[in-house]
Amino acid sequence: MKNNSLYLPGFHLATLRRKPRSAIKKLADEQARVRRLSISQLGEYFASFIPVKELEHQGSGSFSRRRLFSKTNTFWAFFSQILDADGGCKEVVRKVQAFAVAKSLIVPSASTSAYCQARNKLEQTSLEKILVHTSNTLQQKGRDQWWKGRRVVVVDGTGVSMPDTSTNQEKWPQQSSQKLGCGFPQARVLACFCLQTGAILSYRIGNRKKSEIPLLRHQWDSFVKGDVFLGDKGFCSYYDVWKFQERGVDSVITLARRTPVKASSAIAILGHDDLLIQWPKPAWNKRLSYSKNEWEALPERLTLRQIKVTIDTPGMRSQSFYIVTTLTDATAYNTSEIADLYYQRWDVELFFRDIKTTMGMDILRCKTPTMVKKEILMHLIVYNTIRLLMVDAAKESKQQPRSISFKASVQALRQWEPLFNHAGNNEREQRRLMASLRDAIATTIVITRPRRREPRCVKRRPKPFGYLTAPRHEMVEIPHRSRYSAKQA
Repeated sequence: MKNNSLYLPGFHLATLRRKPRSAIKKLADEQARVRRLSISQLGEYFASFIPVKELEHQGSGSFSRRRLFSKTNTFWAFFSQILDADGGCKEVVRKVQAFAVAKSLIVPSASTSAYCQARNKLEQTSLEKILVHTSNTLQQKGRDQWWKGRRVVVVDGTGVSMPDTSTNQEKWPQQSSQKLGCGFPQARVLACFCLQTGAILSYRIGNRKKSEIPLLRHQWDSFVKGDVFLGDKGFCSYYDVWKFQERGVDSVITLARRTPVKASSAIAILGHDDLLIQWPKPAWNKRLSYSKNEWEALPERLTLRQIKVTIDTPGMRSQSFYIVTTLTDATAYNTSEIADLYYQRWDVELFFRDIKTTMGMDILRCKTPTMVKKEILMHLIVYNTIRLLMVDAAKESKQQPRSISFKASVQALRQWEPLFNHAGNNEREQRRLMASLRDAIATTIVITRPRRREPRCVKRRPKPFGYLTAPRHEMVEIPHRSRYSAKQA
């Protein structure tokens, strides 16, 4: 049929009578286009765990223009960088180039400038929201593992180092005993973990020269009524125990800076080495970490429970120690259960080992404080993602999450990632790959060896190199029969 209108005369109307595309078709086409341009398909597999709305394209701002390193691509590239064993920016760029070749796209430059600039544009608030979302999701999945129906939050701190730049030194200075140019900035990270699932709930970064307790007080909102706070002797504080009790949170800590109460001075004897005691209010002095008004608001006495735990395991440094707790009901919480709960506090050291040693957060790479915070955030997000896989694998295999090897889980995810990034994966294939990944994770079980001795000693000897006692450009190396020494020029 000929077109007789004034517009485009001579065009056949049959070609103009195409049915308009529906909104669903347009959305599907847009998703297919985004997927073709995506440098990683991990987002489709972890969409329920990583909130997609925090990574959506923005109409204005840093990621308003559609580039190869969009907000989604930059996040998953950063995610992949943390997951990789190498962990360098060049490794990510090479991976992007390989993806572009596989999808017949324009191969980007080998320079890391574009990726580093895009990574710098990621908002820290968005990453913090993603971390909170991962923590909440893990809490819902691990409720059946709680101790006596209560969530146990274990707290501890650790140290990290970073490149020696002026901005990092100003924010987190090196040790005062080291000369300028001979050390590295040192930061302290204090984190709250869920004991049962290993999920990180919150964290704070501080100076290595300051105490951990002020960092804990900035995370009080991470605790909810009914939680149990589990900490070592560094958190044995009258003020903090009372503040937790006001929030409905019980504490289980080791005694420090106070003399153990004898049975003759106790309120009641609940059992063998189990006393109901009272702590008097500490005297005021200006060195306390809280104000005088807060000190005046403290109660005059605090009723607690003191349990003496005797260690019969050979090789332990201590023969006995004292636990102080607000769980005063001896019927609901007997001494063996509380002692066993405190023994599990050592798991927080393993959590930090997983993040620092296995994932490589011990020595950070970023050169500015802003990027250092984002790098730590991304490590914690990836850590929670791996913990999610471990919890799901443990449920399917009917095992405890803490019995599954974290390092083996990281290795499995690293090797499954190329399979996830295959362009032809449909929904059925995605489910099959995730099921096979969980099966692989569940096969590696950590054997419990309660009496194995692990002294804190290094067996492998270091190489015979001297220490840097002056800035690098001032040092002169003196070779002598494969033994090296250095002196200042």
